[in-house]
Amino acid sequence: MAVLVVTFGLDAVRNLDSSAPDFNCGAPSNEEVLIRIQSGEAGSSIGASLASAGVIKSSEAYFRLAVADARATKVAPGTHRLQKNLCATESLEQLLDSKRIVGLISISEGMWASEILPQMYRAGFNVEEVKSALAALVKPKGFDQIEGLLFPAQYSFAATTPAGEALASMVTRAGKEMRTAGFYSSNTGYTPAQLLVIASLIQAEGSEKDFSKVSQVVRNRLKKGMPLQFDSTVHYVMQSRGTIFLSTKSTMLSSSYNTYRKYGLPPGPINNPGTAAMRAAVTPQEGDWLYFITVAPGDTRFTADIAQFNAWKYEYKKNLRAGKFRSQK
Repeated sequence: MAVLVVTFGLDAVRNLDSSAPDFNCGAPSNEEVLIRIQSGEAGSSIGASLASAGVIKSSEAYFRLAVADARATKVAPGTHRLQKNLCATESLEQLLDSKRIVGLISISEGMWASEILPQMYRAGFNVEEVKSALAALVKPKGFDQIEGLLFPAQYSFAATTPAGEALASMVTRAGKEMRTAGFYSSNTGYTPAQLLVIASLIQAEGSEKDFSKVSQVVRNRLKKGMPLQFDSTVHYVMQSRGTIFLSTKSTMLSSSYNTYRKYGLPPGPINNPGTAAMRAAVTPQEGDWLYFITVAPGDTRFTADIAQFNAWKYEYKKNLRAGKFRSQK
């Protein structure tokens, strides 16, 4: 969620005051102030806010820097805690420091709702208020649960923001991303809710470079009436991360999400997928693959041949015993 700095023509850049007043770098004040950055706010407006609060000496100093430094487009919206008496360069460094964003809620692709909600509590939202807001939250038509609808991004809300408003902004963003990905306009044969489930499986099972292939495996298995048999669905039931090995006992868990025992798609998403996984859910790569396995870190292979898959599985187990996956556990 980057702030968009206004763009300039070459003449405008040349006309910027190169002698704009600026504090000396390396001598900040111990006093700190809160600066609220809006989504899409222009660099000139940010500079004015910084100067007005005494963070920098002049708005022109930040304005000039924002034009020259591409990192200025990566400033996240939210409330930032900054020191006073900074030079323009230091002010940008502090704006880019996520640790200085007050009440930051950072949702990574593939996170579970159970991992996101505690972030809201740490950001200052009342637990009971969040629970009430979840119960009253209006979801897009056809969706009946919150999992999958908390779109991965960085969020920072003012202290007075109601929990319902904060959650609604995440859901609204998810709805926008689903529409952009083609959930409502592409002729896939799946409902938007089903596509979100598929996107969550893709997010959990593959690296981004393999997303479109995993998407095709899902379709091929469903078309043949095969169980998906995805470890990630069992991990979701167990709420367990940090292991790539799934025991036989685990595959026997009684749950509608256990794709080793249940055929078809799980009844809902198993995480909150990002844009790339959503797009892959709509646009799979053509292929006859039914099986895939990560033989070694960064080496995922796809095949329609069970004998080939079993040979790769043997190779995977050998690499597992050799410790090649140790850093991923």
